[in-house]
Amino acid sequence: MSAPSTAASASNPAASASHQSRDRKGVVAVIFRRVPTDVPQRAVERFARKLQNQVAQGRPFDCLITGDAELRRLNQKFRAKDQATDVLSFPSRTGLPAGSSPNGTASLGSIAISLQRARAQARAFGHSTEDEIGILMLHGILHLTGLDHETDAGRMARVEKRWRARLGLPTSLIERVYA
Repeated sequence: MSAPSTAASASNPAASASHQSRDRKGVVAVIFRRVPTDVPQRAVERFARKLQNQVAQGRPFDCLITGDAELRRLNQKFRAKDQATDVLSFPSRTGLPAGSSPNGTASLGSIAISLQRARAQARAFGHSTEDEIGILMLHGILHLTGLDHETDAGRMARVEKRWRARLGLPTSLIERVYA
C-alpha cells in the first residue's frame, strides 16, 4: 500500500509483460501479466487514461497488473517486507527507468497491482474487481504524485476521498484501513 521511497535496482517491475496496451498517444501503459477473463481490459485502460488526465494532470505512468507472488517479490526487494500487498508505487524519482511520453512529459513512474488481492478485496467489500483495480490504481497514482498516508497527517486520505467521489469509486483504500 505504500510507495517505495528509494530503489535498489534499475530494473522496471513492469518489464517483460505478456500483454501491454498503450493509448493512442502512447502515454499510458496498462500491462497485464496474464489477461484476465473477469476484468474488462479496455475499461481498465480507459480508467487509467482518466486518471492520467484528471489526477496526474496529463503526466503518463505505467500500471502492471500481476499476481501476489510478483507483488511479494517487489515488496521484499524495495521495502524489505516479505509479504504480498495489493498495490505498490514506484515514483520516477526512485531511479527506476520511467521514461517520458512522446510529447516530452516526464513519467510519474510505475504502479503494480495484485489482481489476486483486487479480486479478494472486491468480494470482501461487495463491489466489482474492476472497481477495486480502480481504487488501487487511484491510490498508487496519488503516491506517484508525492502523497504518503503514512507520513502526511491525513492529507492523502482527504485527497483520495475527494477523488474517489469524483470518479464514482466505492470506499477508498485508506478509508477501509483506518475505519
